[in-house]
Amino acid sequence: MLPFSQAAENNKGPILEVLREYLTAPGTLLEIGAGTGQHAVWLAPRFPDIGWTPSEQPEHLHDLNRRLGAEPAANLRPAIPLRVQEAWPLGPFEYIFSANTFHIMSADQVTLCIEQACRRLSAQGRFCVYGPFHYDGQPTSDSNRRFDQSLQARDPAMGIRDQEWVVARFADQGRALLGDHAMPANNRVLVFG
Repeated sequence: MLPFSQAAENNKGPILEVLREYLTAPGTLLEIGAGTGQHAVWLAPRFPDIGWTPSEQPEHLHDLNRRLGAEPAANLRPAIPLRVQEAWPLGPFEYIFSANTFHIMSADQVTLCIEQACRRLSAQGRFCVYGPFHYDGQPTSDSNRRFDQSLQARDPAMGIRDQEWVVARFADQGRALLGDHAMPANNRVLVFG
């Protein structure tokens, strides 16, 4: 049995609709924190002109590569190991995509992830990040408030990030917010370029 995320299954369609607005030219894409691989195997074939490279922490690569092998696509590349605080692929990439990662990283790791990713993003490249965000320091729903509390109970370094703080970290790297899209289940897609 392959690991399965019901949330990934639920949100892949809405994510696709947003990505269609931004992944408009041929190129390469790095997916940070591909998890179960459900997004990669479903999204990649819908962007046949984009070479899609999933990445994940080394200890999770085995299961991720099993899914990629079970559901291959011509433009879907083998998964690569990636920890934000260690060596990164050289790039450049035209696109970077990450789903449900910023709230499980520490704030320092999110900052480092943005710095390292932006260095590998082409000049006209776009970074799309999906997940829950607070606005003006406040949760957008009771479910996000409870989720944030449960994350911090597991690890005080984890937690839902403020959208404004994330925008500022990208601005530090010369990347502006191009879009902020409401998604089901109180999530967002933020797009930077």
